Amino acid sequence: MLRAGGAPRHRRSAGARGAPAPAGRRFGRGRVRPGGIARRAALLIPPALAGGKALAQDAAVDLLLVLAVDASGSIDEDEFRLQREGCAEALTHPSVLSAIGAGPRAAIGVAMVEWGAPAGAATVVEWHRVSGAASAAALARAVIGAPRSRQSWNAMGDALDHSVALIAAAPWWATERVIDISGDAPDMRSVNPVAIAREAAAAQGIIVNALAIEAGRPGLTQTYEETVIAGPGAFVMTAESRADFARAMRAKLIREIASRTTASFA
Repeated sequence: MLRAGGAPRHRRSAGARGAPAPAGRRFGRGRVRPGGIARRAALLIPPALAGGKALAQDAAVDLLLVLAVDASGSIDEDEFRLQREGCAEALTHPSVLSAIGAGPRAAIGVAMVEWGAPAGAATVVEWHRVSGAASAAALARAVIGAPRSRQSWNAMGDALDHSVALIAAAPWWATERVIDISGDAPDMRSVNPVAIAREAAAAQGIIVNALAIEAGRPGLTQTYEETVIAGPGAFVMTAESRADFARAMRAKLIREIASRTTASFA
């Protein structure tokens, strides 16, 4: 278009106002400044993903271990106290802590279950991450302080089923998973017999070890070897009496942790 008596009016070229600027180069209110896209994208990353390597480290442990302890009617209060104190002493022993520290992640997850009544196994200490003396001491206090659950009979199969479900719900991941069940009698009155329950646990890659308290019941170790334990390398540890429980539990934990955390390196 010509102005009256003048030169033609020209349109602005690309890049002038009215045409889109290159991505990331628009300025002014509500417009993107250089680097703004990257900064905004970073703010949208969930904290869980932003943690990256650190999160992956915290989300995994070398071993998930359930201590499934007999609390049936055959256990009187003094014997019950000896069991609890034995577990606490074993979990905080320097040899156990050394075994934990030798793993690639230097940490394990531990929870405690009490069992006895048919379908009545109960989690009395929730998952604790143990990575040194302080966290082991916190777990030991929880073990000593947890109220005793109401149990009867000896439903070992149901205890294994409960422990398998507890492992499935653990807050950390581990390639090595172990149920450590202790008792003073064979399986009785399980809704799901121990022969079936142990095979189901082993099918999920969970090792079932046992501690046989043989006081007054000779041959229990062999019974547990034949009917309770399951999985590669599974074993039974023997306590000759309630007073021997702490020693046997300590030896058992060292063996379980050392063998399983070493396997985590493979």
